[in-house]
Amino acid sequence: MDIKKITSLLPHRYPFLLVDRVVEVEPGQRLLGYKNVTINEPFFQGHFPEKPVMPGVLIIEALAQATGLLAMESEDVAGKAIYYLVGVDKARFKRPVVPGDQLMLEVEVLKQRRGIWTFSGKGTVDGQVCASAEIMCTARDL
Repeated sequence: MDIKKITSLLPHRYPFLLVDRVVEVEPGQRLLGYKNVTINEPFFQGHFPEKPVMPGVLIIEALAQATGLLAMESEDVAGKAIYYLVGVDKARFKRPVVPGDQLMLEVEVLKQRRGIWTFSGKGTVDGQVCASAEIMCTARDL
């Protein structure tokens, strides 16, 4: 899934679109994508100028965007609905993400019940886990 397909599914745009490409998707099961992290990211101006680190909340947001892509590909609601984040549980941060890293975003469906999707999400760099969380989202009509 290239950036044109991603932007056709997600409402996010620069500087808040945090998924650059999807390399694998199994509708209803899992998605693997990535974010190329560069020094030009606007958040590095203040977080932190002397030692730039991607904010953890933005890593979680990137995972949440990946869950939205997976849900939309699973339900074929593009153009009819938008997915909203409704919860984050068990968020953990293991190592910093810095400019030059390629943040891999892997999300898997845990369950879907009464319109609420629950996912397991994991962000990695060079095979090392940076962050993980359980993420919940739900669709609402446009």
